[in-house]
Formats: sequence, structure tokens, C-alpha cells
Amino acid sequence: MAKRRHKGTDEILLIPFLDILCSLIGVLILIIVVLCVSQSQQTKGRTPEEIKMAQEYKDMLKELKEREKLQQLVIEKLAKLKEVQKNLEDKQLRFVKLRKILDSSKELKEQNKEISQKLQKELDDLLTEIDGIGRQQKDTQKEIELLAAELKKRQVPPDKKVPPVVVQPSGSGMADTTKVYFVECSSGALKVLGAWGEDYRLAATPSVVVADVAYNHFLSEVGKDKNSLILFLIRDDGQGAFNTGAGRAEADYSIRVGKLPIPGRGQLDLALFDKYRGKISAPPTPGTAAPTPAEKKS
Repeated sequence: MAKRRHKGTDEILLIPFLDILCSLIGVLILIIVVLCVSQSQQTKGRTPEEIKMAQEYKDMLKELKEREKLQQLVIEKLAKLKEVQKNLEDKQLRFVKLRKILDSSKELKEQNKEISQKLQKELDDLLTEIDGIGRQQKDTQKEIELLAAELKKRQVPPDKKVPPVVVQPSGSGMADTTKVYFVECSSGALKVLGAWGEDYRLAATPSVVVADVAYNHFLSEVGKDKNSLILFLIRDDGQGAFNTGAGRAEADYSIRVGKLPIPGRGQLDLALFDKYRGKISAPPTPGTAAPTPAEKKS
């Protein structure tokens, strides 16, 4: 018998299935990209190690504040104990004087019977007060010992040092011709890091930044190279110092500046920038007039 041929409509078409599969893969890729971008924005571009160090720094600040409170409480307790001891000594001295009066001759006692009764009553009151002060002194001393033990337990071990902060280039890197100079910004101060072989620190007030000879020499020399970049490393409390120092460099000397937030208080490690770091000549001796932007252009 002849085999029956299948009609064209009986064939299985895979094209709709492949379309659905490709669409599903595209949606998954889009979700992954969105999650990566969202995670990067939440951490502000910081690495997990930097976030961990920043959290440890916050915990350490909290611990230091608690230790300061405990130490202040111990000082107050010690002052109170000293006052109690002085009061006790005064009471004991008075007790001795009253005892001498009571131990005087019988004739004097009879003549001063009324006074003696008052003194006896006062003596009893003093004994009661001395007993109460003694108990209070013991309680205070015990509380001071507990606070001292707690303070000792909270002390940071001498061998536990703050880890260094490794400064890493951000973005896709920089050109090989770029010369990078670093300025650390902290509370009320700027520090030029090794631009001429050693660090230089100055106050971050507008009057000092404008008149400081070494800092303006630094800006003048860096401004001569169009490929130069001053990277300001901003500590947690250094935003004001950055505004003053970077404003002078950018507005008056037309120098390209960048900024990089630095978490924690560890020492800065700039090893990853070694091949980009620039060097300038040492600043003039103190007493020389500070360079100005006008002199730089001439």
C-alpha cells in the first residue's frame, strides 16, 4: 500500500518558540543591568572594603564617645569620694574634740550639764552621720571600681591600629601623560602630599590660602602643565577645606581639580598612583612674596 503523505499544515514550527526564548533572555539581561546600576548608586561608587572600613570607623567613634562618658562619670565619682572623705575627716576631728570635752573633770560636767547633754546629742548625731558616710564611701568606691573595670574593658588594644586607606583610581583610569598631585582635606586644614618631596600643612581659611607662599607656589607650578590634575582627598570633616583650597586652584589658577571622599582616619596609601604622580621644585624660603595668578600668566 502507498504511504500517506503528510500535509504541509502538519509540520511543527519552532520560530514562535525561539522568539519567546530570545525575548526572555533579553528581559533577564535588562534586569541584571538595572540591578547592577542600582547597587552602584546605593554604594556611591565605593568598594565593599571601603564601606566596611567606614562602618568600622563609625563604630569606633561611637565606642570612643561611650568611653569618654564613662571616664567623665569616673572623674565625677572620684571628686564626690574626695569630698566625702574630707567631710568624714572634719566629722572625726569634731568627734575627738567633743570626746575630750566629755572626758573632762566631774566638776566641769556638773557645771555644764546642760551643755554636756547638748554635746552628747550632737555627738550621737555625728556618729550616725559618720556611719552613713562610711557606707556611702564603700558604695561609691565599689561603683568606681566597676566603672574603671568597664573602661579598661572598652580600651582599644595598643596593637590594634587603624588600617591604612588605599586610594584607588575611579572610573576608567587616566591618560599616561597626566600628572597627579594630592591635597588632603580635613577639619580646618589642607595638606599638600609630597609634591616636592615632603608634606606641607596649612590652615584652610581663605586669608591663609590666598597669602600662603608655599601653597601658591604649588598652584603656580602645577598650573604650568595643562595635563596636571590636583586630586583633593576629602576626609569626613573636610568639605569646607576642600571648598576653600579647590576654589583657589580652579578659579584663580585655572587648574583641573578632582575630589575623592576618604572613609575612616587611616593613613593614606597612594601606591596605585605612583606612575602618575608629579613633582615640582621646593617652595621659596619664608618671607618671599606669594605668587599670584597674574604673575603666573605673564
